[in-house]
Amino acid sequence: MEGTRIVIADPLELIAEGVRSWLQGVDGLQVTGHVRTGTELLDFLRRTPADLVLLEVSLPGKDGIDTMRAIHREFPGLRVLAFSALTEIEYVNSMLIEGACGYLVKGGPREELVEAICSCVQGQRFLSQAAQVSVANGYRYTEKRPDGEYIGLTAREREIIRLIALERTNSEIGAALFISEETVKSHRKKLMTKLNVRSSAGLVKYALDRRWV
Repeated sequence: MEGTRIVIADPLELIAEGVRSWLQGVDGLQVTGHVRTGTELLDFLRRTPADLVLLEVSLPGKDGIDTMRAIHREFPGLRVLAFSALTEIEYVNSMLIEGACGYLVKGGPREELVEAICSCVQGQRFLSQAAQVSVANGYRYTEKRPDGEYIGLTAREREIIRLIALERTNSEIGAALFISEETVKSHRKKLMTKLNVRSSAGLVKYALDRRWV
């Protein structure tokens, strides 16, 4: 772990300073940067070498899942540890699917933070206890049956849910995303099944709960 350079991506300065303080004095670990958005993180990584990113899932603008996808594409060897208070299954699964080396839930002790970082740097996967419980209790999904493999939400699906929450009609959503109205209707139906909600109101609540609008 000698000389491990860590970048913190979190909208809150208080979180970044807390992590920096906790890691002071830990041999081989050094916080070399703090950014507040996914776009700032990608710009930082293009200019400054890093070994590990502590990535908040709930980022303004480009969220942590989309940011993780972009990092995996542009910096395939970079280790990323999701670091968030969110424990819902879709966040944990989606971050791991997109290439994160682990998922650390905020609020744990300093020792867990150090353990998670060390595990990821050594090429291992780390899941904090709360994330493990979420995965263990999580549902699995395919188009044909509810007990199939869970595939997470795609960027397109999240955008459709966001537009539904903004009260856009099927026609308006189709025009915005350059897809047909029938395709939007199909997405709506699949999303309600996938997220186990009974109506578009359930999709709206889902988006509001996750601060997508």
